[in-house]
Amino acid sequence: MRKPKALFAALAAVGILFGGVATHAQAQSYRAEYRLSTVLGTAFPWGQAGERWAELVKEKTQGRINIKLYPGTSLVGGDQTREFTAIRQGVIDLAVGSTINWSPQVKELNLFSLPFLMPDYRAMDALTQGEVGQELFKVLERHQVVPLAWGENGFRELSNSKRPVRTPADLKGMKLRVVGSPLYNETFSALGANPTQMSWADAQPALASGAVDGQENPLSVFVAARLATVGQKHLTLWHYVADPLIFVVNKDVWASWSPSDREAVRQAALQAGRENVDKARKGLTAADPALLKQIEAAGVAVTVPTAAEREQFVAATRPVYAKWSKTIGEPLVKKAEAAIAASQKK
Repeated sequence: MRKPKALFAALAAVGILFGGVATHAQAQSYRAEYRLSTVLGTAFPWGQAGERWAELVKEKTQGRINIKLYPGTSLVGGDQTREFTAIRQGVIDLAVGSTINWSPQVKELNLFSLPFLMPDYRAMDALTQGEVGQELFKVLERHQVVPLAWGENGFRELSNSKRPVRTPADLKGMKLRVVGSPLYNETFSALGANPTQMSWADAQPALASGAVDGQENPLSVFVAARLATVGQKHLTLWHYVADPLIFVVNKDVWASWSPSDREAVRQAALQAGRENVDKARKGLTAADPALLKQIEAAGVAVTVPTAAEREQFVAATRPVYAKWSKTIGEPLVKKAEAAIAASQKK
């Protein structure tokens, strides 16, 4: 019969052996590569956010999780509105996605597209970093994805090739490219424009050819995409909606990782999200004089509506706001309005 010390030593050796085998088996069950989707590429803060997340994940998991970036929503043929469904189905493993593009499948995400809900970055932070943001993450979890962090594409401004836009009357009959959300169609129809839904991949050729007169996007997109070179010579800074981004993982992919690696991916997303917000806002806010000079130097006339002129846009879109508040859920909208009101007093 073995002595107790020898027996314990033998059992410990067996435990180490099988523990090592289990760890090895778990590592072997990981895929060689995971697919990360973004709409915009690495010339834009959005694509850079995806690239940075992939980089941080590889670093924090010591190379156990490797992620490849697929910009241009290329995994769904460039159709931005199909991205969220593809994440749920496992066609896409991870994404840094827009609340706008996912709103057709998750009605609550239309909150950020309510016209003139958020006046500034304090208002946006009050939503994404507060109770409203937490509630929206719970909604996403019920849709079988794992949300990890917030990022930012920015406040969306209006550009066109025709004329300065100061009031809704200036938009009458103007052909505008909008994203694939019914709320945007209704907003611009209420303003007298002629909105046309199309993907970003189709937008620039349409602007260049004159098939559409204008578009709405954050200034980071306007500058990086060099929209002044495709006829967009009039820019209106009206901050009518904002476009938060969300870092998510397919739930089955998430479940396949060890708890420690899941936490590493979460921390990587939080860090990449913070860096993305800083980058999206740095030098790209409407109030930045250097940026405006750069835009004007490209031959673009910048229009900033007065408070009274802006109020005309607000009044014209109020019925759309009221209608979509019911679709989104009035309790959530009221909670958002209260959070924004509080943020303006700080």
